[in-house]
Amino acid sequence: MNKQAITIIGSLLGAALVGGVSATAIMNYWQKNSNPMVESVSFEEELNSPELNHFTSYSKEKYPDLTYAAENAVGAVVNIEVITTVKGQQSYDPFLQFFGIPQGYGAPSTREARAGGSGVLITEDGYIVTNNHVVDKATKVKVKLYDGRSFEAKIIGTDPTTDVALLKIEGEKFPYLKFGSSDDLRLGEWVLAIGSPFDLQSTITAGIVSAKARNLGAIPSQYSIESFIQTDAAVNPGNSGGALVNTAGELVGINTLIQSQTGSYIGYSFAVPSSIVKKVVVDLKEYGIVQRALLGIQYQEINSDFIERFGKEYGISEVGGAWVAEVTAGGAAEAAGIRKGDIVLSIDNKKIDTSARLSEVIASKRPGESVKISVKRDGEVKHFEVTLRNKAGKTEPVSKEDLASLASLGGEFVDLSPKAAHQLGIGGGVRVTAVREGGFLAKARVRPGFVITHINEVAVESLAEIEKLLTSGKVEKITSVDGIYPSTGRSASYSLVE
Repeated sequence: MNKQAITIIGSLLGAALVGGVSATAIMNYWQKNSNPMVESVSFEEELNSPELNHFTSYSKEKYPDLTYAAENAVGAVVNIEVITTVKGQQSYDPFLQFFGIPQGYGAPSTREARAGGSGVLITEDGYIVTNNHVVDKATKVKVKLYDGRSFEAKIIGTDPTTDVALLKIEGEKFPYLKFGSSDDLRLGEWVLAIGSPFDLQSTITAGIVSAKARNLGAIPSQYSIESFIQTDAAVNPGNSGGALVNTAGELVGINTLIQSQTGSYIGYSFAVPSSIVKKVVVDLKEYGIVQRALLGIQYQEINSDFIERFGKEYGISEVGGAWVAEVTAGGAAEAAGIRKGDIVLSIDNKKIDTSARLSEVIASKRPGESVKISVKRDGEVKHFEVTLRNKAGKTEPVSKEDLASLASLGGEFVDLSPKAAHQLGIGGGVRVTAVREGGFLAKARVRPGFVITHINEVAVESLAEIEKLLTSGKVEKITSVDGIYPSTGRSASYSLVE
Protein backbone atom coordinates (compact mmCIF):
# COMPACT_ATOMS: atom_id res chain seq x y z
CA MET A 1 0.00 0.00 0.00
CA ASN A 2 1.51 3.22 -1.04
CA LYS A 3 1.73 6.36 1.01
CA GLN A 4 -1.00 8.11 -0.91
CA ALA A 5 -3.47 5.27 -0.27
CA ILE A 6 -2.67 5.27 3.43
CA THR A 7 -3.34 9.01 3.53
CA ILE A 8 -6.73 8.60 1.81
CA ILE A 9 -7.82 5.74 4.12
CA GLY A 10 -6.78 7.78 7.17
CA SER A 11 -8.76 10.72 5.98
CA LEU A 12 -11.82 8.55 5.45
CA LEU A 13 -11.51 6.99 8.90
CA GLY A 14 -11.11 10.44 10.50
CA ALA A 15 -14.11 11.72 8.65
CA ALA A 16 -16.14 8.73 9.76
CA LEU A 17 -15.07 9.20 13.33
CA VAL A 18 -15.94 12.89 13.28
CA GLY A 19 -19.21 12.14 11.55
CA GLY A 20 -20.07 9.55 14.16
CA VAL A 21 -19.35 11.90 16.99
CA SER A 22 -21.39 14.65 15.35
CA ALA A 23 -24.29 12.34 14.71
CA THR A 24 -24.23 11.17 18.30
CA ALA A 25 -24.21 14.77 19.54
CA ILE A 26 -27.08 15.74 17.27
CA MET A 27 -29.09 12.70 18.37
CA ASN A 28 -28.50 13.46 22.04
CA TYR A 29 -29.50 17.14 21.54
CA TRP A 30 -32.69 16.18 19.68
CA GLN A 31 -33.68 13.64 22.31
CA LYS A 32 -33.01 16.09 25.10
CA ASN A 33 -35.10 18.88 23.59
CA SER A 34 -37.87 16.83 22.10
CA ASN A 35 -38.55 14.85 25.25
CA PRO A 36 -38.39 16.86 28.49
CA MET A 37 -38.84 13.75 30.56
CA VAL A 38 -35.30 12.78 29.66
CA GLU A 39 -34.39 15.27 32.37
CA SER A 40 -36.05 13.96 35.50
CA VAL A 41 -38.58 16.55 36.86
CA SER A 42 -40.35 15.86 40.15
CA PHE A 43 -44.14 16.12 40.41
CA GLU A 44 -43.81 19.00 42.87
CA GLU A 45 -41.47 20.88 40.52
CA GLU A 46 -43.88 20.25 37.67
CA LEU A 47 -46.79 21.71 39.66
CA ASN A 48 -44.78 24.77 40.65
CA SER A 49 -43.09 25.39 37.32
CA PRO A 50 -44.31 28.59 35.65
CA GLU A 51 -43.15 27.27 32.27
CA LEU A 52 -45.85 24.61 32.48
CA ASN A 53 -48.69 27.19 32.80
CA HIS A 54 -50.81 26.99 29.66
CA PHE A 55 -52.97 30.03 30.61
CA THR A 56 -52.48 33.78 30.29
CA SER A 57 -49.57 35.04 32.35
CA TYR A 58 -50.66 36.85 35.52
CA SER A 59 -49.79 40.52 36.01
CA LYS A 60 -50.89 41.66 39.44
CA GLU A 61 -51.35 45.30 38.49
CA LYS A 62 -53.84 44.32 35.75
CA TYR A 63 -56.32 42.59 38.07
CA PRO A 64 -58.45 44.07 40.88
CA ASP A 65 -57.26 43.59 44.43
CA LEU A 66 -60.27 44.09 46.69
CA THR A 67 -58.29 43.75 49.93
CA TYR A 68 -57.03 47.34 49.74
CA ALA A 69 -60.52 48.77 49.38
CA ALA A 70 -61.95 46.47 52.07
CA GLU A 71 -59.28 47.13 54.69
CA ASN A 72 -59.30 50.90 54.14
CA ALA A 73 -63.07 51.35 53.97
CA VAL A 74 -64.36 49.03 56.69
CA GLY A 75 -63.15 51.26 59.52
CA ALA A 76 -65.35 54.14 58.37
CA VAL A 77 -68.60 52.15 58.21
CA VAL A 78 -70.66 52.24 61.41
CA ASN A 79 -73.54 50.33 62.91
CA ILE A 80 -76.62 52.43 63.72
CA GLU A 81 -79.20 51.60 66.38
CA VAL A 82 -82.41 53.62 66.20
CA ILE A 83 -84.79 53.96 69.14
CA THR A 84 -88.33 55.21 68.54
CA THR A 85 -91.15 55.83 70.99
CA VAL A 86 -94.32 53.99 70.04
CA LYS A 87 -97.70 54.73 71.56
CA GLY A 88 -99.29 51.54 72.84
CA GLN A 89 -102.97 50.73 73.01
CA GLN A 90 -104.43 50.75 76.48
CA SER A 91 -105.23 47.30 77.68
CA TYR A 92 -108.84 46.23 78.14
CA ASP A 93 -109.72 43.64 80.75
CA PRO A 94 -113.30 42.25 80.43
CA PHE A 95 -113.05 40.87 84.00
CA LEU A 96 -112.62 44.38 85.40
CA GLN A 97 -115.35 45.67 83.12
CA PHE A 98 -117.75 43.01 84.43
CA PHE A 99 -117.35 44.36 87.95
CA GLY A 100 -117.74 47.95 86.78
CA ILE A 101 -114.14 48.91 87.45
CA PRO A 102 -113.24 51.93 85.25
CA GLN A 103 -110.57 51.43 82.58
CA GLY A 104 -108.71 53.54 80.03
CA TYR A 105 -107.95 56.52 82.23
CA GLY A 106 -104.62 58.25 82.52
CA ALA A 107 -101.85 58.88 80.00
CA PRO A 108 -101.55 56.47 77.07
CA SER A 109 -98.87 53.84 77.44
CA THR A 110 -95.68 54.06 75.38
CA ARG A 111 -92.88 51.67 74.60
CA GLU A 112 -89.51 51.79 72.91
CA ALA A 113 -88.98 50.12 69.55
CA ARG A 114 -85.48 49.42 68.25
CA ALA A 115 -84.22 49.00 64.72
CA GLY A 116 -80.85 48.92 63.04
CA GLY A 117 -78.98 50.03 59.99
CA SER A 118 -75.61 51.25 58.81
CA GLY A 119 -73.86 54.55 58.15
CA VAL A 120 -70.62 55.96 56.76
CA LEU A 121 -68.25 58.45 58.37
CA ILE A 122 -67.45 61.07 55.72
CA THR A 123 -65.42 63.58 57.77
CA GLU A 124 -62.73 63.36 60.40
CA ASP A 125 -64.88 65.31 62.89
CA GLY A 126 -67.79 62.86 62.90
CA TYR A 127 -70.31 63.57 60.15
CA ILE A 128 -72.12 60.40 59.09
CA VAL A 129 -74.31 59.77 56.05
CA THR A 130 -77.07 57.15 56.12
CA ASN A 131 -80.57 56.58 54.73
CA ASN A 132 -83.52 58.71 55.74
CA HIS A 133 -85.62 55.58 56.28
CA VAL A 134 -83.05 54.30 58.81
CA VAL A 135 -83.49 57.27 61.18
CA ASP A 136 -87.03 58.36 60.27
CA LYS A 137 -89.09 59.17 63.40
CA ALA A 138 -86.16 58.30 65.68
CA THR A 139 -86.15 59.66 69.23
CA LYS A 140 -82.57 58.52 69.83
CA VAL A 141 -79.78 57.35 67.52
CA LYS A 142 -76.78 55.35 68.73
CA VAL A 143 -73.69 54.75 66.62
CA LYS A 144 -71.16 51.96 67.12
CA LEU A 145 -67.78 52.28 65.40
CA TYR A 146 -65.67 49.53 63.87
CA ASP A 147 -63.26 49.76 66.84
CA GLY A 148 -66.11 49.15 69.33
CA ARG A 149 -66.65 52.69 70.59
CA SER A 150 -70.25 53.90 70.92
CA PHE A 151 -71.68 57.40 70.56
CA GLU A 152 -75.07 59.09 70.61
CA ALA A 153 -75.67 60.83 67.30
CA LYS A 154 -77.52 64.03 66.45
CA ILE A 155 -79.67 64.17 63.32
CA ILE A 156 -78.48 67.19 61.32
CA GLY A 157 -81.02 66.85 58.54
CA THR A 158 -82.95 64.41 56.38
CA ASP A 159 -84.13 64.32 52.77
CA PRO A 160 -86.98 61.89 52.06
CA THR A 161 -86.89 62.61 48.31
CA THR A 162 -83.46 60.98 47.95
CA ASP A 163 -83.63 58.83 51.12
CA VAL A 164 -80.47 60.45 52.51
CA ALA A 165 -79.82 61.67 56.07
CA LEU A 166 -76.87 63.37 57.80
CA LEU A 167 -75.85 62.61 61.40
CA LYS A 168 -73.12 63.96 63.68
CA ILE A 169 -71.16 62.43 66.55
CA GLU A 170 -68.83 64.43 68.75
CA GLY A 171 -65.12 63.68 68.56
CA GLU A 172 -62.13 64.02 66.29
CA LYS A 173 -59.74 62.01 64.13
CA PHE A 174 -62.39 59.48 63.14
CA PRO A 175 -61.61 57.21 60.18
CA TYR A 176 -63.63 58.37 57.18
CA LEU A 177 -64.23 57.69 53.51
CA LYS A 178 -63.56 60.10 50.69
CA PHE A 179 -66.16 60.50 47.97
CA GLY A 180 -65.46 58.93 44.61
CA SER A 181 -67.22 59.64 41.32
CA SER A 182 -70.33 57.57 40.65
CA ASP A 183 -70.40 59.14 37.18
CA ASP A 184 -67.13 57.38 36.37
CA LEU A 185 -68.40 53.93 37.36
CA ARG A 186 -68.42 51.46 34.48
CA LEU A 187 -70.69 48.49 33.96
CA GLY A 188 -68.93 45.37 35.19
CA GLU A 189 -66.65 47.32 37.55
CA TRP A 190 -65.97 45.66 40.90
CA VAL A 191 -67.54 47.26 43.99
CA LEU A 192 -67.84 46.36 47.68
CA ALA A 193 -70.91 46.69 49.91
CA ILE A 194 -70.07 47.23 53.58
CA GLY A 195 -72.62 47.34 56.39
CA SER A 196 -74.35 45.48 59.22
CA PRO A 197 -76.83 42.99 57.72
CA PHE A 198 -78.83 41.18 60.41
CA ASP A 199 -76.73 43.13 62.97
CA LEU A 200 -73.51 41.46 61.74
CA GLN A 201 -71.33 44.56 61.92
CA SER A 202 -68.60 45.21 59.33
CA THR A 203 -69.77 42.64 56.82
CA ILE A 204 -68.14 43.00 53.39
CA THR A 205 -69.59 41.60 50.18
CA ALA A 206 -68.36 42.03 46.62
CA GLY A 207 -70.07 42.36 43.28
CA ILE A 208 -70.05 44.30 40.05
CA VAL A 209 -71.96 47.31 38.78
CA SER A 210 -74.92 45.67 37.06
CA ALA A 211 -76.64 48.83 35.82
CA LYS A 212 -76.80 52.59 36.40
CA ALA A 213 -79.61 55.15 36.59
CA ARG A 214 -82.30 52.71 37.74
CA ASN A 215 -85.69 54.22 38.59
CA LEU A 216 -87.78 51.82 40.69
CA GLY A 217 -90.52 54.07 42.06
CA ALA A 218 -89.47 52.89 45.53
CA ILE A 219 -89.17 56.21 47.39
CA PRO A 220 -92.64 57.30 48.62
CA SER A 221 -92.44 60.99 47.74
CA GLN A 222 -94.07 63.02 45.01
CA TYR A 223 -90.73 64.67 44.24
CA SER A 224 -88.56 61.59 44.73
CA ILE A 225 -85.28 61.44 42.84
CA GLU A 226 -84.22 57.93 41.88
CA SER A 227 -81.19 57.07 39.80
CA PHE A 228 -79.86 54.02 41.62
CA ILE A 229 -76.66 52.12 41.02
CA GLN A 230 -77.60 48.44 40.67
CA THR A 231 -75.09 45.83 41.85
CA ASP A 232 -75.05 42.13 42.60
CA ALA A 233 -73.14 42.60 45.87
CA ALA A 234 -75.15 40.82 48.58
CA VAL A 235 -77.20 43.32 50.61
CA ASN A 236 -79.72 42.39 53.32
CA PRO A 237 -81.80 44.14 56.02
CA GLY A 238 -79.36 46.17 58.12
CA ASN A 239 -77.17 47.11 55.15
CA SER A 240 -79.29 50.24 54.56
CA GLY A 241 -77.12 53.35 54.85
CA GLY A 242 -73.89 51.41 54.40
CA ALA A 243 -71.11 52.07 51.93
CA LEU A 244 -70.72 51.08 48.31
CA VAL A 245 -67.03 51.55 47.49
CA ASN A 246 -64.88 51.12 44.40
CA THR A 247 -61.55 49.30 44.25
CA ALA A 248 -59.77 52.49 45.30
CA GLY A 249 -61.72 52.45 48.57
CA GLU A 250 -63.76 55.55 47.64
CA LEU A 251 -67.43 56.05 48.51
CA VAL A 252 -69.44 55.83 45.28
CA GLY A 253 -72.88 55.12 46.74
CA ILE A 254 -75.06 54.54 49.81
CA ASN A 255 -76.73 51.13 49.85
CA THR A 256 -80.45 51.74 50.12
CA LEU A 257 -82.69 48.84 49.15
CA ILE A 258 -83.07 45.41 47.63
CA GLN A 259 -85.64 44.10 45.21
CA SER A 260 -86.95 40.81 46.50
CA GLN A 261 -90.17 38.90 47.03
CA THR A 262 -88.80 37.44 50.27
CA GLY A 263 -87.33 40.56 51.89
CA SER A 264 -83.83 39.09 51.66
CA TYR A 265 -81.17 39.34 49.00
CA ILE A 266 -81.78 37.37 45.79
CA GLY A 267 -79.30 38.98 43.43
CA TYR A 268 -80.17 42.67 43.13
CA SER A 269 -79.28 45.61 45.34
CA PHE A 270 -79.43 49.35 44.80
CA ALA A 271 -77.45 52.36 46.03
CA VAL A 272 -77.94 56.12 45.87
CA PRO A 273 -75.05 57.43 43.72
CA SER A 274 -72.39 59.62 45.33
CA SER A 275 -73.18 62.44 42.88
CA ILE A 276 -76.53 62.89 44.65
CA VAL A 277 -75.38 61.97 48.18
CA LYS A 278 -72.54 64.48 48.24
CA LYS A 279 -74.74 67.38 47.15
CA VAL A 280 -77.51 66.48 49.63
CA VAL A 281 -75.23 66.21 52.68
CA VAL A 282 -73.51 69.51 51.86
CA ASP A 283 -76.94 71.19 51.67
CA LEU A 284 -78.08 69.61 54.93
CA LYS A 285 -74.93 70.78 56.70
CA GLU A 286 -74.90 74.32 55.30
CA TYR A 287 -78.61 75.11 55.07
CA GLY A 288 -80.39 72.49 57.18
CA ILE A 289 -82.54 71.64 54.14
CA VAL A 290 -81.87 70.49 50.59
CA GLN A 291 -81.70 73.18 47.92
CA ARG A 292 -83.70 71.50 45.16
CA ALA A 293 -83.03 72.75 41.64
CA LEU A 294 -85.66 72.40 38.94
CA LEU A 295 -85.27 72.56 35.18
CA GLY A 296 -88.94 73.42 34.77
CA ILE A 297 -90.06 70.76 32.32
CA GLN A 298 -92.09 67.59 32.26
CA TYR A 299 -90.47 64.96 30.11
CA GLN A 300 -90.63 61.39 28.86
CA GLU A 301 -87.79 59.03 28.13
CA ILE A 302 -87.50 58.21 24.44
CA ASN A 303 -87.33 54.41 24.39
CA SER A 304 -88.77 51.75 22.12
CA ASP A 305 -92.18 51.97 23.84
CA PHE A 306 -92.27 55.74 23.32
CA ILE A 307 -91.41 55.39 19.63
CA GLU A 308 -94.01 52.66 19.16
CA ARG A 309 -96.73 54.84 20.70
CA PHE A 310 -95.75 58.36 19.65
CA GLY A 311 -92.88 58.08 17.18
CA LYS A 312 -94.97 58.55 14.05
CA GLU A 313 -96.96 61.41 15.58
CA TYR A 314 -93.88 63.35 16.71
CA GLY A 315 -91.56 62.27 13.91
CA ILE A 316 -89.14 60.48 16.24
CA SER A 317 -87.52 57.24 15.07
CA GLU A 318 -84.40 56.90 17.25
CA VAL A 319 -84.20 55.98 20.93
CA GLY A 320 -82.28 58.19 23.33
CA GLY A 321 -82.88 61.53 24.99
CA ALA A 322 -85.86 62.98 26.84
CA TRP A 323 -88.86 64.44 25.03
CA VAL A 324 -90.13 67.70 26.55
CA ALA A 325 -93.86 67.15 27.11
CA GLU A 326 -94.51 70.45 28.90
CA VAL A 327 -92.59 73.59 29.85
CA THR A 328 -93.47 75.12 33.22
CA ALA A 329 -94.59 78.72 32.96
CA GLY A 330 -92.04 80.99 34.62
CA GLY A 331 -89.54 78.16 34.99
CA ALA A 332 -85.88 77.94 34.13
CA ALA A 333 -86.30 76.12 30.82
CA GLU A 334 -88.90 78.59 29.52
CA ALA A 335 -86.68 81.54 30.39
CA ALA A 336 -83.80 79.97 28.45
CA GLY A 337 -85.90 79.30 25.34
CA ILE A 338 -86.54 75.55 25.57
CA ARG A 339 -89.88 74.55 24.06
CA LYS A 340 -92.39 71.74 24.19
CA GLY A 341 -91.36 69.03 21.72
CA ASP A 342 -87.62 69.57 22.14
CA ILE A 343 -85.51 66.48 22.78
CA VAL A 344 -82.92 66.88 25.56
CA LEU A 345 -79.72 65.17 24.42
CA SER A 346 -77.17 66.19 27.04
CA ILE A 347 -76.70 68.34 30.14
CA ASP A 348 -73.20 69.67 30.81
CA ASN A 349 -71.90 67.22 28.18
CA LYS A 350 -73.45 64.27 30.05
CA LYS A 351 -75.51 62.14 27.70
CA ILE A 352 -79.18 61.86 28.64
CA ASP A 353 -80.39 58.40 27.67
CA THR A 354 -82.95 57.81 30.44
CA SER A 355 -85.31 59.96 32.50
CA ALA A 356 -83.50 58.79 35.66
CA ARG A 357 -80.22 60.09 34.27
CA LEU A 358 -81.76 63.53 33.67
CA SER A 359 -83.11 63.57 37.25
CA GLU A 360 -79.70 62.58 38.63
CA VAL A 361 -77.81 65.31 36.78
CA ILE A 362 -80.25 68.06 37.85
CA ALA A 363 -80.37 66.70 41.43
CA SER A 364 -76.63 67.31 41.74
CA LYS A 365 -77.17 71.04 41.10
CA ARG A 366 -78.51 73.93 43.17
CA PRO A 367 -80.87 76.79 42.31
CA GLY A 368 -78.84 79.61 40.77
CA GLU A 369 -76.37 77.27 39.05
CA SER A 370 -76.21 77.29 35.25
CA VAL A 371 -76.14 74.20 33.05
CA LYS A 372 -75.47 73.81 29.34
CA ILE A 373 -78.22 71.85 27.62
CA SER A 374 -78.19 70.45 24.10
CA VAL A 375 -81.55 69.71 22.49
CA LYS A 376 -82.71 68.51 19.11
CA ARG A 377 -85.38 70.67 17.49
CA ASP A 378 -86.71 70.08 13.96
CA GLY A 379 -83.73 67.86 13.19
CA GLU A 380 -81.15 70.42 14.31
CA VAL A 381 -79.11 70.45 17.53
CA LYS A 382 -79.39 73.66 19.55
CA HIS A 383 -77.54 74.69 22.70
CA PHE A 384 -78.92 76.61 25.69
CA GLU A 385 -77.52 77.91 28.95
CA VAL A 386 -80.14 77.47 31.66
CA THR A 387 -80.05 79.02 35.14
CA LEU A 388 -81.86 76.59 37.43
CA ARG A 389 -84.57 77.68 39.86
CA ASN A 390 -86.36 76.20 42.87
CA LYS A 391 -90.06 75.35 43.25
CA ALA A 392 -90.84 78.92 44.15
CA GLY A 393 -89.18 80.13 40.93
CA LYS A 394 -86.27 81.68 42.84
CA THR A 395 -82.53 81.25 42.31
CA GLU A 396 -81.43 82.11 45.86
CA PRO A 397 -81.25 79.49 48.64
CA VAL A 398 -84.39 78.60 50.58
CA SER A 399 -84.18 78.77 54.37
CA LYS A 400 -85.72 76.53 57.01
CA GLU A 401 -88.01 79.41 57.87
CA ASP A 402 -89.38 79.44 54.32
CA LEU A 403 -90.30 75.78 54.56
CA ALA A 404 -91.72 76.20 58.05
CA SER A 405 -94.76 77.92 56.54
CA LEU A 406 -95.41 74.87 54.36
CA ALA A 407 -94.95 72.56 57.33
CA SER A 408 -97.40 74.70 59.27
CA LEU A 409 -100.22 73.26 57.16
CA GLY A 410 -99.51 69.99 58.95
CA GLY A 411 -100.37 67.22 56.55
CA GLU A 412 -99.50 64.97 53.66
CA PHE A 413 -100.76 65.75 50.19
CA VAL A 414 -101.11 64.57 46.59
CA ASP A 415 -102.20 66.43 43.50
CA LEU A 416 -105.79 65.83 42.44
CA SER A 417 -105.94 63.88 39.18
CA PRO A 418 -107.35 65.69 36.10
CA LYS A 419 -110.17 63.14 35.95
CA ALA A 420 -111.18 63.77 39.58
CA ALA A 421 -110.93 67.53 39.09
CA HIS A 422 -113.22 67.31 36.05
CA GLN A 423 -115.77 65.26 38.00
CA LEU A 424 -115.79 67.90 40.76
CA GLY A 425 -116.03 70.74 38.26
CA ILE A 426 -112.81 72.43 39.39
CA GLY A 427 -109.56 73.24 37.61
CA GLY A 428 -107.41 71.37 40.09
CA GLY A 429 -106.53 71.02 43.74
CA VAL A 430 -104.53 69.19 46.36
CA ARG A 431 -105.96 66.22 48.26
CA VAL A 432 -105.15 65.89 51.97
CA THR A 433 -104.07 62.29 52.56
CA ALA A 434 -103.07 62.67 56.22
CA VAL A 435 -103.39 65.29 58.96
CA ARG A 436 -100.56 65.84 61.43
CA GLU A 437 -100.92 67.03 64.99
CA GLY A 438 -100.18 70.68 65.72
CA GLY A 439 -100.66 71.99 62.18
CA PHE A 440 -103.33 74.29 60.76
CA LEU A 441 -105.36 71.39 59.34
CA ALA A 442 -105.55 69.61 62.70
CA LYS A 443 -106.46 72.77 64.57
CA ALA A 444 -109.16 73.61 62.02
CA ARG A 445 -110.48 70.01 62.17
CA VAL A 446 -109.92 69.33 58.48
CA ARG A 447 -110.41 65.64 57.66
CA PRO A 448 -108.32 63.48 55.30
CA GLY A 449 -109.80 63.42 51.79
CA PHE A 450 -110.44 67.16 51.74
CA VAL A 451 -109.31 68.86 48.51
CA ILE A 452 -107.67 72.25 49.00
CA THR A 453 -108.50 74.78 46.29
CA HIS A 454 -107.64 78.08 48.04
CA ILE A 455 -105.22 79.22 50.76
CA ASN A 456 -105.77 82.69 52.20
CA GLU A 457 -108.29 83.16 49.35
CA VAL A 458 -105.57 82.55 46.72
CA ALA A 459 -106.42 79.78 44.21
CA VAL A 460 -104.05 76.78 44.18
CA GLU A 461 -104.40 73.86 41.78
CA SER A 462 -101.32 71.78 42.64
CA LEU A 463 -98.89 71.08 45.46
CA ALA A 464 -96.23 72.96 43.50
CA GLU A 465 -98.45 76.05 43.55
CA ILE A 466 -98.98 75.71 47.31
CA GLU A 467 -95.23 75.46 47.88
CA LYS A 468 -94.60 78.40 45.59
CA LEU A 469 -97.21 80.49 47.42
CA LEU A 470 -95.95 79.63 50.91
CA THR A 471 -92.24 80.05 50.13
CA SER A 472 -92.58 83.23 48.07
CA GLY A 473 -92.85 85.44 51.13
CA LYS A 474 -96.33 86.67 50.13
CA VAL A 475 -97.99 84.63 52.89
CA GLU A 476 -96.67 85.24 56.38
CA LYS A 477 -99.29 83.08 58.07
CA ILE A 478 -102.04 80.70 56.96
CA THR A 479 -105.40 82.12 58.04
CA SER A 480 -107.88 80.24 55.86
CA VAL A 481 -108.22 77.14 53.68
CA ASP A 482 -111.07 76.51 51.25
CA GLY A 483 -111.95 73.40 49.30
CA ILE A 484 -114.32 70.49 48.80
CA TYR A 485 -114.96 66.98 50.12
CA PRO A 486 -115.18 64.70 47.03
CA SER A 487 -117.19 62.01 48.80
CA THR A 488 -120.12 64.36 49.38
CA GLY A 489 -119.39 67.21 46.99
CA ARG A 490 -119.75 69.61 49.91
CA SER A 491 -117.65 72.77 49.84
CA ALA A 492 -116.06 73.90 53.09
CA SER A 493 -114.09 76.84 54.37
CA TYR A 494 -111.84 76.70 57.43
CA SER A 495 -110.24 79.55 59.33
CA LEU A 496 -108.68 80.07 62.73
CA VAL A 497 -109.35 83.04 64.96
CA GLU A 498 -106.74 83.49 67.67
